[in-house]
Amino acid sequence: MATTESTPRRGTYHVVGHRGAKDLSPENTIESFLLAEEIGVHELEFDVRLSSDGVPIVVHDATLDRTAADPSGHGLGPVAELPYERIRAVDVGEGRHVPTLTEVLDATNVFLQVEIKAVEACEAIAAVVEDRPEDASRIRFTSFSPEALRRMLTLAPHISRGLITHGCPDAERHPTGIEQVLADIDADAFYCGWNGLTDDLVTRIQDSGYEMGGWPVRTFEELRRGLVLGFGGGTVDDPRAAMDWLSRARAELAL
Repeated sequence: MATTESTPRRGTYHVVGHRGAKDLSPENTIESFLLAEEIGVHELEFDVRLSSDGVPIVVHDATLDRTAADPSGHGLGPVAELPYERIRAVDVGEGRHVPTLTEVLDATNVFLQVEIKAVEACEAIAAVVEDRPEDASRIRFTSFSPEALRRMLTLAPHISRGLITHGCPDAERHPTGIEQVLADIDADAFYCGWNGLTDDLVTRIQDSGYEMGGWPVRTFEELRRGLVLGFGGGTVDDPRAAMDWLSRARAELAL
């Protein structure tokens, strides 16, 4: 079934700050998250790994080589092999540091997509969330790894889960099929890269009860397409531009 531009599907579209306000402020820092909230994002997305001393930290890459502004942060090796004290000492831009998951929960107010980058971080993440029942309703665990999400289903079944893929289908990573994986992890949401996203696929996933999102959203046209398809939202690198795109798209579609 094709979706015409005159018949947007359903729901409310949420602008999701990708690693905060990634294009406007050093990514995955407290300041970046606060800027994104100030701009008006509805949700934040960020990445969690584990330091060598068991601290859940908010960092995308396995090392600090790309994000370290201070040369002393280059060549340190995997963050999984470094204590948090050493990681925190690294300037990741404008004098900012890699925050802990706890610090991000303390600093933010909106809904959070907590992307698990390392399966070994699951137990520590679950322990943090268990101590903060007031935050449970504003967290969704996400990951490219079904193993991580299965583990979170066991450790924190009351927290919703969302699978991320680069596209669909993904026979190499998910030979049993995307929909079987979504069922296995008892997911609430499916965040799919644009590759392979068809109207029929979106209809099937949504009719099965899952929230859908397409990523990344880096143009007005991509946001508008997601709005027409009835996506729950999309991750954006520049939330200031995206909030403007959303207003324009809603006006065009008379929403």
